[in-house]
Amino acid sequence: MPMSTIKNLIGKFLVWRSRNINDRYFIILISAAIGFLSGVAAYLLKSSVFYIEKILTSSFRTQEQNYWYVVLPAIGILLTVLLIKYIIRDDTQHGIPRILYVISRLGGKMKQHKIYSSLFGSSLTAGFGGSIGLEAPIISAGSSIGSGLGQILRLDYKSTILLIGCGAAGAMASIFTTPIAAVIFSLEVLMLDLTISSIIPLLMASATGAITTKILLAEKILVHFKISEPFAVADVPFFLLLGILTGFVSLYFNRATHFITDRMEAFTNRSVRILVGVSILGLLIFLFPALYGEGYDAIRMIISGNPGHLLENSFFYTFRDNTWLFLLFLLFLIVFKVIATTLTLESGGVGGIFAPSAVTGGFAGFAFARFINDLNFTRHLSEANFTLVGMAGVLGAVLHAPLTAIFLIAEMTNGYELIVPLMVTSTVSFVTIKTFDPHSIFTKKLAERGELLTHHKDQAVLTLLNVRDVIDKDILTINPNATLGEFTSVIAKSKRNLFAVVDKEKNFLGMIVLDNVREDMFNRDKYGVPVTNYIFQPSAREKVSLDDSMETVMEKFKETGNYNLVVLNKGKYVGFVSRANVFNAYRQTLIDVSHE
Repeated sequence: MPMSTIKNLIGKFLVWRSRNINDRYFIILISAAIGFLSGVAAYLLKSSVFYIEKILTSSFRTQEQNYWYVVLPAIGILLTVLLIKYIIRDDTQHGIPRILYVISRLGGKMKQHKIYSSLFGSSLTAGFGGSIGLEAPIISAGSSIGSGLGQILRLDYKSTILLIGCGAAGAMASIFTTPIAAVIFSLEVLMLDLTISSIIPLLMASATGAITTKILLAEKILVHFKISEPFAVADVPFFLLLGILTGFVSLYFNRATHFITDRMEAFTNRSVRILVGVSILGLLIFLFPALYGEGYDAIRMIISGNPGHLLENSFFYTFRDNTWLFLLFLLFLIVFKVIATTLTLESGGVGGIFAPSAVTGGFAGFAFARFINDLNFTRHLSEANFTLVGMAGVLGAVLHAPLTAIFLIAEMTNGYELIVPLMVTSTVSFVTIKTFDPHSIFTKKLAERGELLTHHKDQAVLTLLNVRDVIDKDILTINPNATLGEFTSVIAKSKRNLFAVVDKEKNFLGMIVLDNVREDMFNRDKYGVPVTNYIFQPSAREKVSLDDSMETVMEKFKETGNYNLVVLNKGKYVGFVSRANVFNAYRQTLIDVSHE
């Protein structure tokens, strides 16, 4: 069908819709469709990873080290790189930071190939053993579905962003079948505003996504855990200590991720970067097979009472009954999980850090409980419960989303038996990491660049505004070689009292204020005086770059007291930005993001 015909049909549908379906009800209907599509995407992703991994590893012998662990992740990453380079032919930026950037800087317009590039890329990466999570790719796919429908249906910014949130909620609910946690995730991590107009579509998308996956996916593929021991009030002091521990583990997770990312980005040669990354990754997974894939299977082993299975296929298998060597092995898993994850991503794999952070927390919680139990100086701690609570502690702190972590683990265990320890540990862990890191692993770099949208309404509006959108170009320019007489003809055409002095290459040389020439402009005897006699050079605080955030612009207005600031791009004159223009744009943006 020709594209013109499709556009014509869409146009007719939109006209019919505007006459027959209320905007609010229409968004709810669309959110249900997004939830369903996200559920189908989650089903395809989880199933493909499960069966790829099963085919590749089903013949591995438990007691023996297997050298396939060295090469399988490398094969998966290489296939992913080739897919992105030769088939997708676009950048590989998937995941939460990209979604946040799209919301704050690109008006909610996501590239539609993210729907399938995320699914195919992460299937290959994780299926072949890359140590990543599937949550970020599926959330990216769901958000792309929401963004795409928003663009096709020609919705405004506010509605499009809401549909992106619905896609994220539907995707997360699909992959975990945790609808409440999915809604909280969209509000807490994607910074969506909590209003009646937003909460109902989010709930609809989340519920639909969870139901779709529940129907399609086999139970063995779903990420669910069972609580075998009840929570004991006497364990609260230990959950407090676990909160501090997981807070520092989260801090290590964040710092190590940024450190390794910076080191990998130092390799300018792409091939060398991939080779270094997959070589170290293969060695780590060979030594510690529990790092293979997402890691939820390792958590299942612990919770089912079979932690010794973590050492299968590893050099450490013969030492599985040695208490202290086993604890040392767990410490290695905590340390190397983040390294393996970051190397997977920086080598070209597609995935996220959601599952790795939760699994690392599970290892930390289990190691803590096992250590206390081995000391045998107090009552026996439930290792399964501490594993689950540890997952929430690290996940909530790494994401700076404690509520998401609390409800995620509560729903994954099909009940709220652990809600108190989840709240205690997650809160202490979050406070601990917040002391050292004000931003999450997702938002750190965005915040540093002033591109992070937050729940702070004023800050959010300033983030959405761009210097390029408020530039005033009606201020006339004058050549530095001109005379006062020539300048007067420019003044006659101007409606402003400011003039920029620029050369033929548009280099900014200074400014002239009308008040400084007013007295001489009526004296014809001075018409031969060069205009350079009247130039003044504004200070650095009176100049704005195209790359400056609007928050920086507002600070400069405040510090200088000026009503106009000159805008430059690498020394070249662009125009001026005025308080009036900024205020008008601010007011309109506030209306756009706040209307119900």
